Amino acid sequence: MLCLGLAGGLNRVHENALGLAGAFLHDGAAVLVEDGRVIAAVEEERLNRIKHSNKFPSLAIRYCLAEAGAELRDVDAIGFYATESYCNALLGQLFAAQPDGAVPLDSRRLLHGLLTHEFGDQIDPERLHFVPHHEAHAVSAFAMSGLDESLILTIDGYGDFLSGSVAIGRGSQVTTIESFSQQQSLGLFYLEVVRFLGYKPFDEYKVMGLAPYGDRAVFRAAFDSFYELLADGGYRVHIDRIGAALIERGAIRRGGDRFEQRHCDVAAALQEALERIVLHMLRHRRDTIGQRNLCLAGGVAHNCTMNGKLLFSGMFDNIFVQPAAHDAGCALGAALMLSADLGAPAPREPLRRVYWGPDLADDETIEQLIEGWGAFLDLEHSDDAAEAAADLIAQGAVIGWVQGRSEFGPRALGNRSIVADPRPASNKDRINAMVKKREGYRPFAPSVLEEEAAEYFALPPGQNHFPFMNFVVPVREDRRELLGAITHVDGTARIQTVARQDNPAYWRLIAAFKARTGVPVVLNTSFNNNAEPIVDSAGDAIVSFLTTDLDALVIGRFVARKRVATAADWLALDVSLPDYVLLAQSRSLSHDGRRVTAYEARTSFSARVAATLSPALFDALMTVDGACGVEDLLQRAGAAHDPEPLLAELRELWARRLVRLVPARVQRTPHRLSRVAADAVA
Repeated sequence: MLCLGLAGGLNRVHENALGLAGAFLHDGAAVLVEDGRVIAAVEEERLNRIKHSNKFPSLAIRYCLAEAGAELRDVDAIGFYATESYCNALLGQLFAAQPDGAVPLDSRRLLHGLLTHEFGDQIDPERLHFVPHHEAHAVSAFAMSGLDESLILTIDGYGDFLSGSVAIGRGSQVTTIESFSQQQSLGLFYLEVVRFLGYKPFDEYKVMGLAPYGDRAVFRAAFDSFYELLADGGYRVHIDRIGAALIERGAIRRGGDRFEQRHCDVAAALQEALERIVLHMLRHRRDTIGQRNLCLAGGVAHNCTMNGKLLFSGMFDNIFVQPAAHDAGCALGAALMLSADLGAPAPREPLRRVYWGPDLADDETIEQLIEGWGAFLDLEHSDDAAEAAADLIAQGAVIGWVQGRSEFGPRALGNRSIVADPRPASNKDRINAMVKKREGYRPFAPSVLEEEAAEYFALPPGQNHFPFMNFVVPVREDRRELLGAITHVDGTARIQTVARQDNPAYWRLIAAFKARTGVPVVLNTSFNNNAEPIVDSAGDAIVSFLTTDLDALVIGRFVARKRVATAADWLALDVSLPDYVLLAQSRSLSHDGRRVTAYEARTSFSARVAATLSPALFDALMTVDGACGVEDLLQRAGAAHDPEPLLAELRELWARRLVRLVPARVQRTPHRLSRVAADAVA
């Protein structure tokens, strides 16, 4: 019995985003469950290469079906991650804003039409189900926790016009006992402060990382006016007060400005406020319900600093945080709910691994891919990838490490990771600059052999299994100087323990690093640059490697290093436009009142993601249909005699994933990088 859970948007990758609330559209995913067991799960962003994808999860569905050897017609039930009434209300808002649009006001008809168009199957509309958003969150956590009973808290921005819930899980049943209105949203409370610190939605984790640099007391009085703790474990937030108060105190920051101490102090006060509210809520409900197990889901559950405070509070004996706690995880909850409704048993074993995404290509295909980039890469074969990787990082290299099936959720857990020596404190600044192109304060996580974790990190008694990077814990004082690259300014780290039975390849890498250095810990961060999601396919990994300053790439049983490519090598590549890129020319007034023409590469998923083009390159790209040679493109642009300026412009667009560059022999040779038909080679 197959059940498919879906999250995400309601338009295709090349179409402009529908004007719907952001919570309705982001973090698309598909999860396929067979008789209560997860067969496959992947976020759409990993495949269509759009961060927090707000598109219909077509590629994710294709992958899940291919993994099961099934067609869409074989699926017994399909669940979407919101109620039908909520979807219809949002479609009504869209119609009011865009009355000339062609979007139907019936969400069931819209979803059915998308599935029919994308897959060609006539699906019985009765197989389509709209699942309450926070119930899907709750089930996704409790069903995978392995607990017989638990208190369940879901907290996020909003969904179904709510912002969270409290539920009780017993056996195979989840019963909601309380819901929080959208006006009580802790996600929106956090985001409102984030906006005044110069950040945008999905940047909440950056402010969490900034908080330890601040003094919570400086803005505590101001934040005390932003919320109230009520006697019955309730709370009230006053989001409308935040902006004026921060402006009055000169505590705001424009995006791109340097950070000053007051900004760190605001972040610290915000983090303290969130923790106080959540602990207040949970303490009352634990006492009244008498439950000492806790499951967490919803986007706010990714606040691993808050989770760490809960872990050490002593309030609960067991805490399980669903590793894909954000909206992509609702696809998991929806699939599990439908599976249970059809009589399948619920999962009873505690979740230990989430390597549910596409597998790497076979060795022959990976070798062909790397050889296709032969002008840019040197290829080495390795009899033992873990030993080769350990040699590299022990010698100071920062490497990409790509093995096996990709992880479901926002964390790289050792299969699509950047790995480095955790000891030199300089590695943190180095990786932030060379790969992520991000703020230097941002911390990195440690991956530690599970059996030795308690020697390096302060853990609750009897607990050493933390495989999903969901908790911030103290680094032991006598290890903080040793682990300079992963120890945050407040002496903590976002831990990932690695068990041999859960990820043998990654465990061997860490063990091999220990054999060379005596330290059973490596630095682990997600393998991507600042313009893209975590890599998924071998092609993604090669392109990310070539557009960052990583020292080496260990993929499958191969080691790749960069070569210095000539201008002729660049000219021999093929260029194409991703499906989500559109070219636009506009006329507007400049600041001095003159009419000027702008040439841009824009995207179908965000008005913020765009780049200004030179007129010559814009005109040349307008002629591209499919793929063409870079040399041919530059000839069309009139740059045959001096190609370097336009080559540099093209390479920058490539680094920002606004064009694709790929060797002609790779572009034109079919290969199987995964079971997804439309794999992103570049």
